[in-house]
Amino acid sequence: MGSQRNGFKKESFILSVDVGTTSIRCHVYDKEAKIRGSCITKVVPLYPEVGHVEMDPDALWRGFITVVKGAVQDAGIQMRQIEALGISTQRGTFTTWDRTTGVPFHNFISWQDQRAADLVKSWNRSCTMKALQGVMKVVYFLTRQKRSLAASLIVFSTQHVTFRLVWALTHYEQVRQAADENNCCFGTIDTWLLFKLTKGRVYATDYSNASATGIFDSYQMCWSGLLCSLVSLPHSIFPKVENTGHDFGSTDISIFGVPIPIMSVMADQQAAMFGECCFDVGDVKITMGTGTFMDINTGNKPHTSVAGLYPLVGWKIGSEVVYLAEGNAADTGTAIKWAQELELFSDVQETTAMAYSVSDSDGVCFVPSFSGLQAPLNDPKACASFMGLKPSTTKSHLVRAILESVAFRNKQLYDTMLRETHIPITKIRVDGGVSSNDFIMQLTADLFGRKVARPQHHEMSCLGAAFVAGLGIGFWRTRDELKKLQSTDEVFLPRGIPREGAYSPSGEYIPVLQSWERALRRSMHWYNKP
Repeated sequence: MGSQRNGFKKESFILSVDVGTTSIRCHVYDKEAKIRGSCITKVVPLYPEVGHVEMDPDALWRGFITVVKGAVQDAGIQMRQIEALGISTQRGTFTTWDRTTGVPFHNFISWQDQRAADLVKSWNRSCTMKALQGVMKVVYFLTRQKRSLAASLIVFSTQHVTFRLVWALTHYEQVRQAADENNCCFGTIDTWLLFKLTKGRVYATDYSNASATGIFDSYQMCWSGLLCSLVSLPHSIFPKVENTGHDFGSTDISIFGVPIPIMSVMADQQAAMFGECCFDVGDVKITMGTGTFMDINTGNKPHTSVAGLYPLVGWKIGSEVVYLAEGNAADTGTAIKWAQELELFSDVQETTAMAYSVSDSDGVCFVPSFSGLQAPLNDPKACASFMGLKPSTTKSHLVRAILESVAFRNKQLYDTMLRETHIPITKIRVDGGVSSNDFIMQLTADLFGRKVARPQHHEMSCLGAAFVAGLGIGFWRTRDELKKLQSTDEVFLPRGIPREGAYSPSGEYIPVLQSWERALRRSMHWYNKP
């Protein structure tokens, strides 16, 4: 492969772009999965009203082009050496646009946006929902089909696209009109980028992205007719759903000067899972970025949860479908960034030392719920809070309480996962910016009582999308080959120090964990009154 010139074979590369919540980054990968060039640009969120979080579609598009060109330039190579492009994107962020002109009707509405919170709440309490859940319980009782059980337990959340899309259809006249005329395209970020990269030739998404919208039936592997008729979403606005490793066509030649085959489109958490080589049932990955996402590979069966774990399609490559169950905590990175802006510390690197400089948090508990609490408590109206403050409380105590709260949320999600899936856990890998904090990593290992591995590669979503694209064109041959490319990890072992019988720090942490859980309960239902 690659062009022959003067008898020399040109080296070829895979390009991968990750559109996150705070940044767009692009990496150029070689055969060893080493990063040969990179470029990053910021995503600027817009806050048009309280609780509204948006992004400008054109700014996002420009950012995408910028990082691709920048990374190729940084690698000192030419565009024609790029064999394939992989795209990983944040999930649940969407816009709608005119099918003929390609012009968006409104800004991207972010997964963090709360404009549909009241709508979600009233739906979750509605008679229709109660009736639906009742009917599905009966169906489950008669058929014992897990998916009827899932439907009987369904609870809507603001992180899913569903009600933000309903909101857009009710509030934007243009969107409703276009939908009536079959001229409306709905898309998450990946769909919009595919549309732009191919000048409107490709209007599609993949199974991993679709399954994260909340409008997709992971059991039937199609957009949910039941849900669409329930909340009156027109079926005509949804893109075609393709395999994760589908050949989506090539970028229009006018954009980068040469056509580049788009060989993977993937939702970021599922991409990180693939990048971590969590290919086997029982593999767990925890991504700690703006939020924490804990995913377990449940194999070829979607998982049905009673505590807010969400069944997702991990990826569909060829005929193989891999499902994940996911729990999340929304405010991991947000909490740490907030503490930094308050000047509790100047550099994130020093927080580990600060936390270890005191023997405990002096009874202080921090509740990290700037955007409500997710599984297993599922309360969008919870508030963030410090409890147990004293005159003797120092900055170090506050920092320790914040870091502890991140590990405690990990423990909560992990316990939920064990309780709900009954799948024996084979390995645990952690990535994302916050995972560089040794205090959080060690405490997480202690609380799980399990070995926790942290890879040296940080941007796992980017790597995962690159892996899928590379496998699609034979740049890499097998998944075992990918496992061998994994950089050596740092491993955190649970500290079990035997003292009169069995002692472990997690035992020492039981009272701290209990008072933290009490603080959580006290922070719930805070924003009840409008």
